Amino acid sequence: MADKLIIVESPAKANTIKKFLGGSTKVVASMGHIRDLPKSKLGVDVEHDFEPEYINIRGKGDLIKSLKKEAKNAKKVYLATDPDREGEAIAWHLAHILDIPEDSVCRVTFNEITKETVKESIKKPRKIDMNLTDAQQARRVLDRIVGYKMSPLLWKKVRRGLSAGRVQSVAVKLIVDREEEIEKFIPEEYWNIFATLLDENSNKTFSAKFYGKDGKKVEIHTKEQVDEILKNIGKNKFIVTDIKKGEKKRTPAPPFTTSTMQQEASRKLGFTLKKTMSVAQGLYEGVHVGEKGTVGLITYMRTDSTRISEEARSAAKKQITNAYGEQYYENRYYKTKENSQDAHEGIRPTYVDLEPEKIKEYLTTDQYKLYRLIYNRFLASQMATAIYDTISANIDVNQYNFKASGQTLKFKGFMTLYVETTDDKQEEEENTSIPDLIINQEVIKQKIETKQSFTEPPPRYTEASLVKALEEKGIGRPSTYSPTITTILERRYIEKEQKQLVPTELGKIVNKLLTENFSDIINVEFTAKIEENFDSVAEGKENWKSIIREFYGPFQKQVEKVEKELEHVELVEEVSDVPCDKCGRMMVIKYSRYGKFLACPGYPECKNTKTIVETIDIPCPKCGGKIQIRKSKKGRKFYICENNPEKCDYISWNTPAKN
Repeated sequence: MADKLIIVESPAKANTIKKFLGGSTKVVASMGHIRDLPKSKLGVDVEHDFEPEYINIRGKGDLIKSLKKEAKNAKKVYLATDPDREGEAIAWHLAHILDIPEDSVCRVTFNEITKETVKESIKKPRKIDMNLTDAQQARRVLDRIVGYKMSPLLWKKVRRGLSAGRVQSVAVKLIVDREEEIEKFIPEEYWNIFATLLDENSNKTFSAKFYGKDGKKVEIHTKEQVDEILKNIGKNKFIVTDIKKGEKKRTPAPPFTTSTMQQEASRKLGFTLKKTMSVAQGLYEGVHVGEKGTVGLITYMRTDSTRISEEARSAAKKQITNAYGEQYYENRYYKTKENSQDAHEGIRPTYVDLEPEKIKEYLTTDQYKLYRLIYNRFLASQMATAIYDTISANIDVNQYNFKASGQTLKFKGFMTLYVETTDDKQEEEENTSIPDLIINQEVIKQKIETKQSFTEPPPRYTEASLVKALEEKGIGRPSTYSPTITTILERRYIEKEQKQLVPTELGKIVNKLLTENFSDIINVEFTAKIEENFDSVAEGKENWKSIIREFYGPFQKQVEKVEKELEHVELVEEVSDVPCDKCGRMMVIKYSRYGKFLACPGYPECKNTKTIVETIDIPCPKCGGKIQIRKSKKGRKFYICENNPEKCDYISWNTPAKN
């Protein structure tokens, strides 16, 4: 008989913990959820105060039998599932199945899977937190109601197998709305004027940019304005009228949250959200690192807090001062933003002395890349400010004003180790220099250049920028970003072109149907408000069923109204110019999860279908034939010659170059 039985979610986590405890302690895995709502029906009793009808998950019968047997043979059972709402709910379901009383002190959590933390946590078990469990139940039940009531409307009006969801449909709406913005965007012309000037004292040239007239900023929109300015500048002298010297400081980014880790791994490493979370899970659950044995290398990776423990802070101080010197260390505290669930620390390495290079040989390439990113970001967050010397000069010619500026990095500080990227600017700000100028001196015009540009539409979302938008708008929580984006990609509501997320025709149709008929639900404000309600449940301020009650009445009425209105509405199908070669009717364009295809409108009498072959206006580089665009099973585009394989073997992931 085992003294203790510890149940975790995954075998990897079980193996790591087992090595820390040994003796008569047994550690087993539940393999994630063991009970859930049934797939075949709503599974929520709307007649009896929304009681969920949980069932054991199909295929887990043997595992449940085994868990019951192990629990019976143990003196004490600890439920050590993940330290978040989802993990709390799994622990609650396990307690139900194993007949553990609800008020039993059986719950332990590990923010990091290290020997010290695991042993300490087991000494401090607690009761299952029903507030956290109920917050997860509220999300599960509300999302089930929304999905099961709205999805059948899509089946009837678009095609079977589609799904609607409270968060996924809002994510699709953001992407469709952005695409519409881009399509409607009208570029505006604007011009810049640059003067290359010579400082005769140092014999150095530098660039100054046109600012305005008589000290006021002037925007240039036409060639006529440019010509007028150049004419008035003529051969007049460029005189330095003002010089400002200063200092610019740059502070490090805080330790990672789930969202910032996903964004940076996407930008810096090219990882998808799904890959980032999978690799991070492995680092959290444990990796064998030589003499240290198996150890969790990072803290729990689902968090929206940037808080750091005092132990981690002092370990960082020691590491930084030893490696770089006292002047590179700065004790920093980061404010966790409003609405964040501050139960966990930010994501950081568990042992600061396990430098990425030291343990590289024990990690996969992906693990090493992500661990290095997390390690460097954390250490940099406790490092000194970077300092730039700045200089700016105002240079006047006739009534016009030009500006020149430069900056030099004086002290690198945290930038020695890590610089955060964004979607719209370079990693490191460049050093630019201008000569030491003197007020009232003349600088000699070498040349003047003009540049015509056009305003650009807002960029399409990438996985990284969509996560940022979802977080900023309060849609979803750390655990939901990755599954949400994965779902809408798998449903083919959106697809990736390079790194950009583009709505498919199917996505646009589904979005139109849902936003026109459920505008109260498929909107950012409602989705964010519901998240706040879930947070109130987690804090014990609100009863979870009251949220569902309040939501269900108006929602059910709307569903009935929409069903009635759509009963006689047929979606207008786009007619192609291709006749059906079986019955002569003009074929219509239909949408499957894999894209467009042609179908005979005479279905079910005529079941003829044809694929739509998309081509590009670039000839095959090998034989001059037409290039077709196809998609792999994973939805990635590739380019193939129409004569492949009979006469030509051209095939490529990259767009062929124009000759």
